[in-house]
Amino acid sequence: MTVLVTAATAFEMQALDEAGGLAVPVHRLITGIGPTETAFALTAFLCRHAGQIRAVLNFGIAGAFPASPANLLDICLADREILGDFGVLLPERIERFAERGLAVRDSFMLDAELCSAAARHLAEAGIRCHQGTFVTVSCASGTAARAQWLGNELHGLCENMEGAAAARVCEAFQLPLLELRCISNIAGEPDKKNWRLREACSRAGQAAALLLNNERLFSRF
Repeated sequence: MTVLVTAATAFEMQALDEAGGLAVPVHRLITGIGPTETAFALTAFLCRHAGQIRAVLNFGIAGAFPASPANLLDICLADREILGDFGVLLPERIERFAERGLAVRDSFMLDAELCSAAARHLAEAGIRCHQGTFVTVSCASGTAARAQWLGNELHGLCENMEGAAAARVCEAFQLPLLELRCISNIAGEPDKKNWRLREACSRAGQAAALLLNNERLFSRF
């Protein structure tokens, strides 16, 4: 039984490879960017490898919301994923489908015990991390106003484009999901001179490798 490690891009996965050897056997899957590609790629992989995977570790980069406690290059762990822009777009906000009485799934809880154990292991290694709600979007925030609204409305730590899809698929396959991201930018910041993509990828890969080298972390699955 192995851990499946997923990332949206080859650039992110490369950071894991550069972090060094792993103690835990893993499969690697580059899903592609966005919830649709992630759901398709992850479902297809798990259908082909049913019974071989004990848990999924999804890692990569994310944008911290303006009011988030997370700063550039901080590590964050998800205890919940929300589909942030799944609803009706209004001039100043997004109306959730649930507000219209529609029965939809737009929030997914991740394995709390695994998340807490990962946070403890990172802390023991001197890596402080934040735990909280991640917000998955199909359209990344391009303005501070939109990012501010999403973060405040959903009490989110950071914005990403794959996590909720991974959480939904893992739930269907009854697999625990651990999601780790490093903050590369502030959501809504348009000037890429202020982004730290390369460094964030590297830190995310190093943190992911650290967790995968803890044989006890995934041993209960």
